[in-house]
Amino acid sequence: MIIKKALIFDSGPLINFSINGLLHVLEKLKQSFPGPFLITNEVKLEIYDHPLTIRQFELGAMRINKLIENKTLQFPQEFNIDIQKLRQSTVKLTDEANYVFRADNEHIKIVSDAEMSCIALAQILKSQNAQVMLAIDERTARMLIEKPENLQKLLSQHLHREVRQVSKLSNMQNLQCIRSSELIYVAHKKGLTNLEGKKALEALIYATKFKGSSISWDEIEILKRL
Repeated sequence: MIIKKALIFDSGPLINFSINGLLHVLEKLKQSFPGPFLITNEVKLEIYDHPLTIRQFELGAMRINKLIENKTLQFPQEFNIDIQKLRQSTVKLTDEANYVFRADNEHIKIVSDAEMSCIALAQILKSQNAQVMLAIDERTARMLIEKPENLQKLLSQHLHREVRQVSKLSNMQNLQCIRSSELIYVAHKKGLTNLEGKKALEALIYATKFKGSSISWDEIEILKRL
């Protein structure tokens, strides 16, 4: 089956929606989306396999797994994507990103396998002329895609020490991203959240922000006015 359009999910938005009790909204969104919602094996490890072994997160893992069982979330191998090629690309991108910056003569690990597997999958699909969007909340990974030139400054601020860039990053800027906050905005505008009143959208966006969506207050105000 050829994929013409796809939404690829990193772990963050799925966990965000799960914590906020909004996974049912993703099921409704999927019904109106002209393509698959994809996750990688590395993402599954973070959202199901590992959390299922921890009592605190077991229920959330089971809830997310329901989306896998009912095919709301699907895997690249279901669409004849070469998993070996995807894995090799993931390892390459992860190693590259985690060796770009140094502080105090130590390399700084800035990304996980799950995040980079999503980027690798997006690149593979785009090479096949598919329209692809990444659902990703984590700020560092998003900056790798959207504003890599600002990442060195951000890391220096967070670590309170000088961070140097010692190698180049691959060009990832042909990829488009969407955050949990923007996903819930789309869903609410489509009437899929079962909430009404002028405070509903604000509450939904705030909920996603406080559970990990890297959206600024200024960006929230823009969404509220749209």
